Amino acid sequence: MAAEKPRNQTIGAVRRTFAPWTDPDKKPLIRFENVVKRFGDFTAVDNVSLDIYEREFFALLGPSGCGKTTLMRMLAGFEQPTQGRLTLAGADISEVPPYRRPVNMMFQSYALFPHMNVMDNIAFGLKQDKMPKADIAARVEEMLKLTKLETFAKRKPHQLSGGQRQRVALARSLAKRPKVLLLDEPLGALDKKLREETQFELMDLQMDLGMTFLIVTHDQEEAMTVADRIAVMNHGVLMQVAPPSEIYEQPATRYVADFIGEVNLVEGKVISASSEETRLTSPITPHPLHVTQGLDAKPGDEACIAIRPEKLRISLDPPADTSVNCFEGEIWDIGYLGDLSIYHVELACGQRIKVSQPNLSRVVQRPITWDDKVWVTFAPHAGVVLTR
Repeated sequence: MAAEKPRNQTIGAVRRTFAPWTDPDKKPLIRFENVVKRFGDFTAVDNVSLDIYEREFFALLGPSGCGKTTLMRMLAGFEQPTQGRLTLAGADISEVPPYRRPVNMMFQSYALFPHMNVMDNIAFGLKQDKMPKADIAARVEEMLKLTKLETFAKRKPHQLSGGQRQRVALARSLAKRPKVLLLDEPLGALDKKLREETQFELMDLQMDLGMTFLIVTHDQEEAMTVADRIAVMNHGVLMQVAPPSEIYEQPATRYVADFIGEVNLVEGKVISASSEETRLTSPITPHPLHVTQGLDAKPGDEACIAIRPEKLRISLDPPADTSVNCFEGEIWDIGYLGDLSIYHVELACGQRIKVSQPNLSRVVQRPITWDDKVWVTFAPHAGVVLTR
């Protein structure tokens, strides 16, 4: 008999091919149609239309007050849309009460019952649904194994670590086998290392169960790690919905480029634009900047180039051709992060840009240091031209 394929390889293969949003015949599991939510004169969600597919791990990402939690609470049934329509598996659920929706929510605070042990916390919702005792016991045992809590079954919440309490809350949310699990900042209380470990555990768990997860977070790294797609929100509006790599490498607006990760925004004006290349003037250099990206714009239009710090190159010596995407500056500040160094470079025009470089060697003959005159360059394919 052939050896069984390792679990992580199988999960990885599924993740690589999972993209139902690219199939026009695929029907979404969750659909927000022109949804508006107002609280008095304040519009928390502004005409949002969004499709989320079965088995998708979807992230709502944005700053505090952007509307992401309100959107989730409408799906959970804790808030009602002011306008628009919300469907789940094709059925309008706008008027369906929370307890009748096939949706469960894991709260940021975990909301565990302090007087109950782990088993009783997990079983609580099943008992409320009057599930037979034998079935409850079997389901709780299944959840304990799934979340690796078997040895903690008799402990109470105050006897658990933050990570263990998080897993109890997750097990309780999964016990009722909802169609959709809603996660409201679920890892916010964990330390950095545990949070990173738990992110991958969540991804594997979601794939194993074949469920739809919707996570709300303001942590960009968390959203980029776990999600199949991310919706970036601002002031109640969807700014961009796309897979993490597209959000990062092809931001649709200045806001998305600036919100996701680190970026340098170089303002300029269009000299020429074709289907393959855009040339711009900019105060950072007397020479035109070249980007191998088509743009629907005319000469004189304002635009900017978004360049990630890791896509810039820095050197003490000028390149062979200083007329191609090259500018001179002075080291203003340096941040050493171990695996990479961050250089803040002040250009002659006064703008400061960030350049990150990997520290590939333990010993450097002439390291770049404060007040050095340096040359910064980028390849024509490294930047993204944005007009809004």
